[in-house]
Amino acid sequence: MYHYIFFDLDGTLTDSKEGILNCLRYALEKLEEPVPEEAVLIKFIGPPLQDSFMRYCGFDEDKATRAVELFRERYAPIGKFENAAAPGMPELCRRLKEQGYILALSSSKPEEMCVPICEKFGFAPAMETITGSPPLGDWQKENVIRETMRRLGLTDTDTPKILMVGDRKFDVLGARACGIDCVGVEFFGYAGPGELAEAGAIAVVKSAEELERFLKSH
Repeated sequence: MYHYIFFDLDGTLTDSKEGILNCLRYALEKLEEPVPEEAVLIKFIGPPLQDSFMRYCGFDEDKATRAVELFRERYAPIGKFENAAAPGMPELCRRLKEQGYILALSSSKPEEMCVPICEKFGFAPAMETITGSPPLGDWQKENVIRETMRRLGLTDTDTPKILMVGDRKFDVLGARACGIDCVGVEFFGYAGPGELAEAGAIAVVKSAEELERFLKSH
């Protein structure tokens, strides 16, 4: 049975599409770069931003770093709140905590941004720890998971009791690198068709209710 549940943030606990896409457009316009179509911008939701600017815009490392700085210039005061809680997830987190599960956030987003988002949308009281990337440089998911484990005093012997919940293959692969199972969520369709299962998710759910049923049976 799982006892520790680690949650991703964007696309899992919240629908962050509006804020992220607005800030991507802001950054690219500031750089006087063409703005890709929305189908490409959506791919930025989940993985580390710098990696995405390099992959989808063809930026070198220095330009990608500058793009991230511009993104956060708008995201910090405005974009992080152009967001909404995933249907049923604040209530589910409260119930899980009441039932004795230990919940934590594990996001590649900077921790200083994760905290106010979790507070605004009602997730913070359920979380034992809110773990994100340091101020400079987005961590890979594996690094965030390991830091979450460290904060909770968990070691590799505890991995059978830990479950990661996320909406992109990066969550699944990061969890697998740490020896942890991952359930994929398809709340908003940010993962490509079959992406989560192909990455190794042990289950894929489409709602908070389905996730709760999975947890009750595992």
